Amino acid sequence: MWTINPEEDYFKIYDDNKTLVGYFAPEYGDIQPEDKAYQVRQEMLKNHDLVKSGYLMLPMVKFGIFEDGKDMTIDYVEQQLRLVHVRILAWKNLLTEKNIAHHKILVSHTDHDMLSITLGIIFTTDIPLEKTKILDTLSGVLDFAQERGLL
Repeated sequence: MWTINPEEDYFKIYDDNKTLVGYFAPEYGDIQPEDKAYQVRQEMLKNHDLVKSGYLMLPMVKFGIFEDGKDMTIDYVEQQLRLVHVRILAWKNLLTEKNIAHHKILVSHTDHDMLSITLGIIFTTDIPLEKTKILDTLSGVLDFAQERGLL
């Protein structure tokens, strides 16, 4: 159902329709010296080094109200905020069900009418920096989110 492709030192995640649904950034650890970090990360990817965790970045909610010049009624705004609330509750449930303790929410850098969520994913065992292994590990969260209409 999901495909994952490396892009520099992170991975892009796509659904069956080849639509980009998110990003996964492995936690490479504290790489010193900092000016060699990119080269070290590239070597880690090439060698399929093991990592303990990473960050899964996904779109969280689109408000449908923060567009310049958008003409709205109070009923429309109320309905949009109700839908946003339902979606936030679904994300909260995902965090609980999947035991994800660390997350952060930001305004999307590509759409200021949308929030994105970054989930801190800690693996039960270290996994190699290899596409299929990463995808196997993330599939549980991605499938859960997909089943609930979050992706």
